[in-house]
Amino acid sequence: MARQVPSPAKLKLTVRPLRPADWKVIEALFGDKGACGGCWCMWWRLPRGGKLWEQSKGANNKRAFKKLITGGKVFGCLAFADDQPVGWCCLGPRADFPRLQRTKALVTNWTESTWSVVCFYIPSRWRNRGVAGALLKEAVKVARDNGAQELEAYPVRPYRTESGKIPAAFAYTGLPGLFEKAAFRNVTPPGNSRPIYKRTFRRRSRRSPG
Repeated sequence: MARQVPSPAKLKLTVRPLRPADWKVIEALFGDKGACGGCWCMWWRLPRGGKLWEQSKGANNKRAFKKLITGGKVFGCLAFADDQPVGWCCLGPRADFPRLQRTKALVTNWTESTWSVVCFYIPSRWRNRGVAGALLKEAVKVARDNGAQELEAYPVRPYRTESGKIPAAFAYTGLPGLFEKAAFRNVTPPGNSRPIYKRTFRRRSRRSPG
């Protein structure tokens, strides 16, 4: 029998930073599809798409992401309802995500202390329950505590579909309202095809992940 999902008012979340020992948690949360289409949260970590992406999807991405996590080279946040993982947010120094710089609409004037929040994954039965907001709150703390001076985000603009909802696969970077509630500023250049949001911090010393 499937576990009953609590209502948002009754949902008690625990959110914490990713640890190098969390691979089994990630594997259980992402499932056989690697969160979406064999991505395994590697989309922004590869320098380009096309043939390289097609060759990487699935098992290759899984192996690469596992190596990064167990090596303590991934920053992220996990959300739990009791002991069940219900959400993931990936962030890190912008330099960790080379594909950002190859995406024309997401090119910014960034420095070594610029961090990016690039991905949310929440299984469908746990969406619209405040999980994304809780993950983002923890992501802000992780970035600030590790020396980020600014945290960038790249939400998608809301648009209408026949069902009235944006497919989750296209909203994995979040929606503008999520970041506006977390005190991010809209810094999108005029005419830019993708929104860019930013939150700035005071300087702190950077620690290693995990």
